[in-house]
Amino acid sequence: MKAIVVGGGIGGLAAAVSLRRAGWEVEVRERAAAFGEIGAGVGVMPNAMRALEWMGVDAEIRRLGTPRVSGGVRASDGRWLVHLPDVGQEKVIAMHRADLHGVLLRALPSSVLFNDVEVLSSDELDADLVVAADGINSRLRAEVVPGAPGPEYAGATAWRGVAPGPYDLPISQTLGPGGEAGILPLGDGRVCWYVACVAPAGADLDPVALFADWHDPLPQLVSSTPDVIRHDIYQLPLLPTFVKGRVALLGDAAHAMTPYLGQGACMALEDAVTLAAVGGDLVRYDALRRPRTQSVWKGSRMAGKFGIEMRSPIALALRNFAFRVLPPSLAIQGMTRFSTWEVPQVHSIGSNPAVN
Repeated sequence: MKAIVVGGGIGGLAAAVSLRRAGWEVEVRERAAAFGEIGAGVGVMPNAMRALEWMGVDAEIRRLGTPRVSGGVRASDGRWLVHLPDVGQEKVIAMHRADLHGVLLRALPSSVLFNDVEVLSSDELDADLVVAADGINSRLRAEVVPGAPGPEYAGATAWRGVAPGPYDLPISQTLGPGGEAGILPLGDGRVCWYVACVAPAGADLDPVALFADWHDPLPQLVSSTPDVIRHDIYQLPLLPTFVKGRVALLGDAAHAMTPYLGQGACMALEDAVTLAAVGGDLVRYDALRRPRTQSVWKGSRMAGKFGIEMRSPIALALRNFAFRVLPPSLAIQGMTRFSTWEVPQVHSIGSNPAVN
């Protein structure tokens, strides 16, 4: 059985690694001139770690990443709203997105990797299974869901970067009026960070000025970073299916979501392992992945409404009070709600990947 994966990002490479582990012949076709990943940090949540363990690359992830437990949630003035102790929690692995991408890339032989190849239609691909991992602006999505709406602006813009440090900080999220920030420390003293605020798409804004009065060291992290990446936040409206014929949507091509739960890349890793574990059975893949990812999609949107989108002083005060009185056990339960996922039972490669 042969699979062609369209897209060489984290989701596409993970799909290739997973399918090869399950016995498939695999090719990866990437439109860019070279394989690579831009961005800043990624938190490899426990659910994503289980997927990476199934792929057999977890040792390398642990070697390159830094195991951390989230320090919790802070207000923009620095007060802890939820401060979690390092007790009874699975570790989050903090690492650079490029390092995660590199681990997956090195797990594949160069003979299956083809870059500078643009795929316009699945009709041009000779394979039993086509994995559309071509991102939020997927060209193959229209074959699966004709007339599907395209990405929609989620109402906020974000900046990301890696501050040189050295710093010794916990993982944390900061919530303020109409904005939020996150800190993801790496093991070498550098810090991956992001800041985001409610704004019109394409607005001309200066993150240094916007977050100058937020708690330390956020202003220093932003101002000391040489290469800051800015992007408006888009999401993909919920789709009625992820599969059609021999084509399966995966990652952002299927369920691009807002970043407020930090689960976007983790969902792509889950997708990849599930597709391989069910033996390419696309009916089962869709039945397993669509409810799961759309639940996380909705959870992330809800997190945005109680986080970055909240600007009323009264609403902010009530939210912050609710955080402060929340028992740590309930806080942990809320933060780990979406990380309790297990790899589905493995099916044989002989199952038919096509959906009639």
